[in-house]
Amino acid sequence: MKLRKMLVAAAALIVLLSASVVLADSDARKSFDLLKSMEGNWAGKNSQGQPLQVTFRLTAGGSALMSEIHGHGPENMITMFHMDGDRLMMTHYCGAGNQPRMKVISANAKSVSFEFMDGTNIGPGDGHMQHVTFTQPDADHHTEEWVFLDHGKELREVFSLERVK
Repeated sequence: MKLRKMLVAAAALIVLLSASVVLADSDARKSFDLLKSMEGNWAGKNSQGQPLQVTFRLTAGGSALMSEIHGHGPENMITMFHMDGDRLMMTHYCGAGNQPRMKVISANAKSVSFEFMDGTNIGPGDGHMQHVTFTQPDADHHTEEWVFLDHGKELREVFSLERVK
């Protein structure tokens, strides 16, 4: 009888753990789907009121999403989003010459926030993107709030964008 109770308890634990993995996977995929819904061309302004364009494009059979920030010269940057098992990741190819990788720290039906995890070409104290939040209140508008960390100082940049039709 005692063995039977242990087996039932073990089976219940396995079911609960499986459900939490599926839930995590589902939440990450929902966030990825939100970002994929931004596929297309966007135009707007940065925090200083300067015009900019952003393009989102699915690639690699829909398993990766590329965002390209079109500035006015060397500030053009690319960000790649993709699933890594049960989590959503991004790598930002920055105008600073480094490549921070970020993982999702919070998400809901209208926004996804990423936080620095690690990166390449980033030495101690080097400036790099630390945080970014993508918010899409409706299908034709979105904002991007980028936070660059440089020697302990945060510099914020906000893009307000509308879909180009």
